[in-house]
Amino acid sequence: MNKKEFLGRLSELIKDIPEEEKKDILFDYEEHFRIGLEKGRKEEEIAASLGDPKVIAKQSRASCILKEAEKTTSASNIMRAIFAAVGLGFFNLVIVLGPAIGLIGILVALFAVAFAITISGVAVLFGTLIGPVFAWNIYIPFAAVVSIPLGVGLTALGLLSLIGAFYLTKFFYKLSISYLKMNLQIITNRRNRE
Repeated sequence: MNKKEFLGRLSELIKDIPEEEKKDILFDYEEHFRIGLEKGRKEEEIAASLGDPKVIAKQSRASCILKEAEKTTSASNIMRAIFAAVGLGFFNLVIVLGPAIGLIGILVALFAVAFAITISGVAVLFGTLIGPVFAWNIYIPFAAVVSIPLGVGLTALGLLSLIGAFYLTKFFYKLSISYLKMNLQIITNRRNRE
Protein backbone atom coordinates (compact mmCIF):
# COMPACT_ATOMS: atom_id res chain seq x y z
CA MET A 1 0.00 0.00 0.00
CA ASN A 2 1.45 3.36 -0.98
CA LYS A 3 0.95 6.76 0.67
CA LYS A 4 -2.07 7.73 -1.45
CA GLU A 5 -3.84 4.43 -0.86
CA PHE A 6 -3.07 4.45 2.87
CA LEU A 7 -4.26 8.04 3.45
CA GLY A 8 -7.30 7.53 1.19
CA ARG A 9 -8.34 4.40 3.09
CA LEU A 10 -7.75 6.09 6.45
CA SER A 11 -9.70 9.17 5.36
CA GLU A 12 -12.62 6.99 4.30
CA LEU A 13 -12.62 5.08 7.59
CA ILE A 14 -12.57 8.22 9.79
CA LYS A 15 -15.17 10.19 7.84
CA ASP A 16 -17.62 10.08 10.76
CA ILE A 17 -15.38 11.88 13.27
CA PRO A 18 -15.28 15.70 13.61
CA GLU A 19 -13.57 17.49 10.72
CA GLU A 20 -10.89 19.14 12.90
CA GLU A 21 -9.87 15.79 14.40
CA LYS A 22 -9.88 14.19 10.97
CA LYS A 23 -7.54 16.87 9.60
CA ASP A 24 -5.15 16.43 12.56
CA ILE A 25 -5.03 12.65 12.14
CA LEU A 26 -4.40 12.82 8.40
CA PHE A 27 -1.75 15.50 8.90
CA ASP A 28 0.05 13.33 11.45
CA TYR A 29 0.16 10.35 9.09
CA GLU A 30 1.26 12.53 6.17
CA GLU A 31 4.12 13.67 8.43
CA HIS A 32 5.07 10.03 9.09
CA PHE A 33 5.31 9.50 5.34
CA ARG A 34 7.27 12.72 4.80
CA ILE A 35 9.80 11.89 7.53
CA GLY A 36 10.11 8.29 6.32
CA LEU A 37 10.70 9.38 2.72
CA GLU A 38 13.36 11.86 3.88
CA LYS A 39 15.13 8.96 5.58
CA GLY A 40 15.11 7.01 2.32
CA ARG A 41 12.35 4.53 3.15
CA LYS A 42 9.80 3.37 0.56
CA GLU A 43 6.10 4.33 0.84
CA GLU A 44 5.04 0.67 1.15
CA GLU A 45 7.52 0.12 3.97
CA ILE A 46 6.26 3.22 5.81
CA ALA A 47 2.61 2.19 5.37
CA ALA A 48 3.37 -1.31 6.70
CA SER A 49 5.12 0.15 9.75
CA LEU A 50 2.18 2.44 10.54
CA GLY A 51 -0.24 -0.46 10.77
CA ASP A 52 -3.70 -1.24 9.50
CA PRO A 53 -5.84 1.84 8.71
CA LYS A 54 -8.88 0.01 10.19
CA VAL A 55 -7.16 -0.27 13.57
CA ILE A 56 -5.99 3.34 13.41
CA ALA A 57 -9.56 4.44 12.57
CA LYS A 58 -11.02 2.46 15.50
CA GLN A 59 -8.50 3.99 17.88
CA SER A 60 -9.14 7.48 16.51
CA ARG A 61 -12.90 7.05 16.78
CA ALA A 62 -12.59 5.77 20.36
CA SER A 63 -10.37 8.72 21.24
CA CYS A 64 -12.88 11.21 19.81
CA ILE A 65 -15.77 9.55 21.65
CA LEU A 66 -13.78 9.70 24.90
CA LYS A 67 -13.08 13.40 24.39
CA GLU A 68 -16.78 14.03 23.80
CA ALA A 69 -17.71 12.05 26.92
CA GLU A 70 -15.18 14.06 28.90
CA LYS A 71 -16.64 17.37 27.68
CA THR A 72 -20.34 16.49 27.89
CA THR A 73 -21.44 14.38 30.83
CA SER A 74 -24.24 12.01 29.90
CA ALA A 75 -25.11 8.34 30.21
CA SER A 76 -25.21 7.92 26.43
CA ASN A 77 -21.72 9.40 26.03
CA ILE A 78 -20.18 7.09 28.62
CA MET A 79 -21.92 4.07 27.07
CA ARG A 80 -20.63 5.06 23.61
CA ALA A 81 -17.13 5.39 25.08
CA ILE A 82 -17.37 1.98 26.75
CA PHE A 83 -18.55 0.29 23.56
CA ALA A 84 -15.87 2.08 21.51
CA ALA A 85 -13.23 0.74 23.91
CA VAL A 86 -14.75 -2.76 23.80
CA GLY A 87 -14.62 -2.59 19.99
CA LEU A 88 -10.83 -2.24 20.11
CA GLY A 89 -10.34 -5.85 21.11
CA PHE A 90 -11.72 -8.97 22.73
CA PHE A 91 -9.56 -8.39 25.80
CA ASN A 92 -11.49 -5.17 26.46
CA LEU A 93 -14.73 -7.10 26.59
CA VAL A 94 -13.63 -8.46 29.95
CA ILE A 95 -11.50 -5.54 31.15
CA VAL A 96 -13.94 -2.72 30.28
CA LEU A 97 -17.45 -4.10 29.87
CA GLY A 98 -17.44 -6.34 32.98
CA PRO A 99 -16.55 -3.58 35.47
CA ALA A 100 -18.87 -1.13 33.67
CA ILE A 101 -21.87 -3.43 34.06
CA GLY A 102 -21.02 -4.05 37.72
CA LEU A 103 -20.62 -0.34 38.40
CA ILE A 104 -23.91 0.52 36.70
CA GLY A 105 -25.63 -2.18 38.76
CA ILE A 106 -24.25 -0.76 42.01
CA LEU A 107 -25.30 2.78 41.12
CA VAL A 108 -28.82 1.69 40.15
CA ALA A 109 -29.12 -0.19 43.44
CA LEU A 110 -27.93 2.86 45.42
CA PHE A 111 -30.49 5.10 43.72
CA ALA A 112 -33.25 2.52 44.29
CA VAL A 113 -32.44 2.21 48.00
CA ALA A 114 -32.22 6.00 48.45
CA PHE A 115 -35.54 6.47 46.64
CA ALA A 116 -37.19 3.71 48.74
CA ILE A 117 -36.00 5.30 52.00
CA THR A 118 -37.34 8.70 50.90
CA ILE A 119 -40.72 7.25 49.92
CA SER A 120 -41.01 5.28 53.16
CA GLY A 121 -40.30 8.43 55.18
CA VAL A 122 -42.95 10.35 53.27
CA ALA A 123 -45.40 7.46 53.73
CA VAL A 124 -44.81 7.32 57.51
CA LEU A 125 -45.22 11.09 57.79
CA PHE A 126 -48.28 11.18 55.55
CA GLY A 127 -49.87 8.21 57.33
CA THR A 128 -49.33 9.81 60.74
CA LEU A 129 -50.77 13.17 59.76
CA ILE A 130 -53.69 11.94 57.65
CA GLY A 131 -54.42 8.81 59.71
CA PRO A 132 -56.75 10.53 62.21
CA VAL A 133 -58.91 11.94 59.39
CA PHE A 134 -59.58 8.50 57.96
CA ALA A 135 -60.31 6.12 60.76
CA TRP A 136 -58.63 3.12 59.20
CA ASN A 137 -57.66 1.95 62.58
CA ILE A 138 -57.81 3.16 66.11
CA TYR A 139 -55.81 6.36 66.28
CA ILE A 140 -53.33 6.51 69.12
CA PRO A 141 -52.07 10.07 69.71
CA PHE A 142 -48.95 8.69 71.38
CA ALA A 143 -47.87 7.09 68.08
CA ALA A 144 -47.68 10.54 66.43
CA VAL A 145 -44.97 11.55 68.90
CA VAL A 146 -42.76 8.76 67.56
CA SER A 147 -43.95 8.60 63.94
CA ILE A 148 -43.51 12.26 62.96
CA PRO A 149 -39.80 12.43 63.83
CA LEU A 150 -39.34 8.97 62.28
CA GLY A 151 -41.01 10.10 59.04
CA VAL A 152 -38.99 13.33 58.88
CA GLY A 153 -35.77 11.45 59.65
CA LEU A 154 -36.36 8.78 57.00
CA THR A 155 -37.26 11.43 54.41
CA ALA A 156 -34.13 13.44 55.21
CA LEU A 157 -31.96 10.31 55.18
CA GLY A 158 -33.43 9.29 51.82
CA LEU A 159 -32.85 12.74 50.29
CA LEU A 160 -29.28 12.84 51.58
CA SER A 161 -28.74 9.35 50.15
CA LEU A 162 -30.04 10.53 46.76
CA ILE A 163 -27.66 13.49 46.83
CA GLY A 164 -24.78 11.21 47.83
CA ALA A 165 -25.64 8.75 45.04
CA PHE A 166 -25.69 11.63 42.54
CA TYR A 167 -22.19 12.79 43.56
CA LEU A 168 -20.93 9.22 43.60
CA THR A 169 -22.24 8.82 40.05
CA LYS A 170 -20.35 11.94 38.96
CA PHE A 171 -17.17 10.61 40.60
CA PHE A 172 -17.52 7.22 38.92
CA TYR A 173 -18.17 8.94 35.58
CA LYS A 174 -14.88 10.82 35.81
CA LEU A 175 -13.09 7.70 37.03
CA SER A 176 -14.51 5.70 34.11
CA ILE A 177 -13.32 8.29 31.60
CA SER A 178 -9.83 8.19 33.11
CA TYR A 179 -9.83 4.39 33.02
CA LEU A 180 -10.97 4.32 29.39
CA LYS A 181 -8.32 6.88 28.39
CA MET A 182 -5.63 4.80 30.10
CA ASN A 183 -6.93 1.67 28.40
CA LEU A 184 -6.90 3.36 24.99
CA GLN A 185 -3.36 4.63 25.62
CA ILE A 186 -2.15 1.14 26.51
CA ILE A 187 -3.71 -0.37 23.38
CA THR A 188 -2.35 2.40 21.16
CA ASN A 189 1.17 2.07 22.59
CA ARG A 190 1.11 -1.72 22.28
CA ARG A 191 0.02 -1.57 18.64
CA ASN A 192 2.59 1.13 17.85
CA ARG A 193 5.38 -1.13 19.19
CA GLU A 194 4.27 -4.10 17.06
